[in-house]
Amino acid sequence: MIPFQFPPAPPRPGPPRPRVALVHDWLTGMRGGEKVIEVLGALYPDSPLHTLFHFPGSVSPAIESHPIRTSFLQKAPGIRRHYRSYLPLFPAAIEEFDLSGFDVVLSSSHCVAKGVIAPPDSFHLCYCHTPMRYAWDQEHAYFPKRTGAGPRLRSLALTALRAWDVSSAARVNLFVANSRFVARRIETYYGRPAEVVHPPVDVEFFTPGKTRDRDSREKGYCLMVSALAPYKKVELAMAACEKLGLELRIVGEGPERKRLAGIARGATANVRFLGKVGAGELRELYRGARLFLQPGVEDFGIASVEALACGTPVVAAARGGILDVVEDGRHGVLYADWEGPSALAGAIDKASRIGFNELDLRDRAESFSVSRFTARIRALLSHRLS
Repeated sequence: MIPFQFPPAPPRPGPPRPRVALVHDWLTGMRGGEKVIEVLGALYPDSPLHTLFHFPGSVSPAIESHPIRTSFLQKAPGIRRHYRSYLPLFPAAIEEFDLSGFDVVLSSSHCVAKGVIAPPDSFHLCYCHTPMRYAWDQEHAYFPKRTGAGPRLRSLALTALRAWDVSSAARVNLFVANSRFVARRIETYYGRPAEVVHPPVDVEFFTPGKTRDRDSREKGYCLMVSALAPYKKVELAMAACEKLGLELRIVGEGPERKRLAGIARGATANVRFLGKVGAGELRELYRGARLFLQPGVEDFGIASVEALACGTPVVAAARGGILDVVEDGRHGVLYADWEGPSALAGAIDKASRIGFNELDLRDRAESFSVSRFTARIRALLSHRLS
C-alpha cells in the first residue's frame, strides 16, 4: 500500500515589487543628463519616464523604449524651437504629473524635475546634475542684457522661479550630486546635504586607438565637446588656439553657434564646427586629439572622462567638477581661468610638453564606469527596493 502524500504547499507570495517612476526635465538630445537617465532607466526598464516634453528620435532607443509621459507643454506652440521661452511654466508642468501608486521616484534634474510631487509615503531620490544655473549664480552670463521692460519682466520671473526652486527642494528625500562641486551648490541654495555619486561613463566603448594614432597626437588638433552656450567659454578656447597656431575642432550645437562662427571667420587659426556627430566618430575624434579642452566651469564633465578613456589628456579651468576628475600634471593640466585666454594658451603649451602616461589616463577614466555608478545607486535605494 502506497502511503498518502499531501501535495506540497504552494510557495508563499513575496512582497509586491516596488513601483518606480523615472522623471527627467526634457528629452531633446543626448547630452550628459540623458546619458545618466539612460543608465538609470536600464536599472528599471519597465518604469515609465515622465518629462516636460519629448522630441521623438532625439534621444537613444534605450530611453525611448520606456513608456514616456509628457506634460501639457508637449503640445505648446513652437515648443521645438522656443522651449526655453516656456521656462516660467516649467514648475506648473512638472507638478502636473500624477505619481500616485509609485513607491520610489527617481528624478534626474538640472532644472525642475526635482520638483515633481511624489506621494507622501514614497521615497524620492533626486540625482541632481546642478541647481539651475541660469536662475542662480550664472543668470548674468545667460542673460547679459539687463535694461528695458523685457529684461525686467524676466528678472521678476527668475525671482519667482528661485523661490519655487528652494521650496520644492523639500520634496526630495535624498539628494545625490554628480560632483563635490554640485554638492556644495545644493548645500548653498537648498540648505540640504547630498551624497556624491559621479555620473556613469561608457569606458568599455571609449578606448584608446592604435599606436600610430597615438603617435600622431603631437601634430594633432585640440578638441572641445560642448553645448555652444555662454558658460562653456568656447570663445576662450578659440582665442588660445589662435594664439598658439593650433587647429581646434568643436563638437556640439547651441544658441552661440552663429556668433562663434562669425568670430571664427575672422581668426587666423583653423576652427572647425562639427555639430552633432555619431558615437563612433566622436570616439575617433577623442583618439586623434592631442588635447581635450574644457575652458568653462563644469558641474562634472562627462566628455573629459571620455577623452581620458581614449588616452587623451585634459586641459581645464581649475574649478568645478573637473577637480574630481583630473589631477594636475598627471591626467592633464589645470589653470587659473580668471587670467583669460593667455592662461589657457599657457596651459595648452605646458600640456603639449608633458609626456602623459596613457595607462594613468585610462585608469582614471575607469573609476567612473557604469558598473560603479549603478552599484552606488542600487546601494542608496536598497532599503526601499528590498
